[in-house]
Amino acid sequence: MILDSETAKNTAALLLQINAIKLRPENPFSWASGWKSPIYCDNRIILSHPEARKYVSKQMAEQLTTLYNKPDAIAGVATGAIGMGLMVAEILDLPFVYVRPEAKSHGRQNKIEGQLENGARVVVIEDLISTGNSSLKAVEALNEHGAQVMGMLAIFTYGFDTASKNFSQANTSLHTLSHYEALIAQAIDSGRIEKDQLNTLQEWRKNPAQWKQTL
Repeated sequence: MILDSETAKNTAALLLQINAIKLRPENPFSWASGWKSPIYCDNRIILSHPEARKYVSKQMAEQLTTLYNKPDAIAGVATGAIGMGLMVAEILDLPFVYVRPEAKSHGRQNKIEGQLENGARVVVIEDLISTGNSSLKAVEALNEHGAQVMGMLAIFTYGFDTASKNFSQANTSLHTLSHYEALIAQAIDSGRIEKDQLNTLQEWRKNPAQWKQTL
């Protein structure tokens, strides 16, 4: 769910401006999943741009407060959301932890790094939502730790149907600053894509898992 259309527009424009999102319909990227994609999003780049990170962290903090008032802690999903999650926690003066994809194989074998009290009400910060699988593993880890996950707030989502289904099945609310439709609208307005490229981006969005078979 997008809370504010103006924020969605401004965030999409910002991500394009700093090249956190790259559009390359003529030479598709390869995702770790094996999918071919005309778009690639790396929101870690936000951290390298002071004005961008200030804007995004401020918007996330404001929307988090609107949605959840004040939780007991903020959790970032490693590794992409550690930096932004920490900035949001700093703005809200809240404890911060981050969740590893897998528990460490040494030491205390932590999966959750930081101190989190049993029963703590937690909001999860994520940088990007594709299918939602890795994000929801973090939610599962927090639940197993004894936390109460209030919901998740992410910077950007591709808006795949499978993600909506996964979050619904996990009974976890998801809100994002921006989304694919806002991104495409901004790319058109700024002249970053041509008509034939737009068609490619729209076709990919319909069935990203199979799109590579139609190239």
